Amino acid sequence: MLGRMARRVIRTDRLIVVLGIAVLVLGGLAAWIFVQNGALTPQEPDRQARALTQLREHLGRTAELRYTEQGDGLALCGYAGRRGEPEVVAFVSRPQRILLDNDPLPKEFTAMVRADCPGFMERRPAPRPTP
Repeated sequence: MLGRMARRVIRTDRLIVVLGIAVLVLGGLAAWIFVQNGALTPQEPDRQARALTQLREHLGRTAELRYTEQGDGLALCGYAGRRGEPEVVAFVSRPQRILLDNDPLPKEFTAMVRADCPGFMERRPAPRPTP
């Protein structure tokens, strides 16, 4: 009985071809799913959410946006303050950086405004009255 049951041997070159085809098919399927779900298309970042997160790191958790303008590229310019306080501070937010007009780098802030938000800061919003 053992003589009749010949062991079937899978040749290495045939195994490599079959596995290679399987990898190509799975890769194509994964790419198709990514394209259908929009995972490969660039998403527009939410500039205001990013700026608010950055502002809360600098001004505290009560920071709020008071006025914003979209700048060049991914920049966002605007005014922010703390909830319940009338004072405002101007800011320029980039994806990895935010500068405020009261930072110790006034020349750098002015250069960022000129580069990213031409025409910004010509009219400062009136402070909110204290409740």
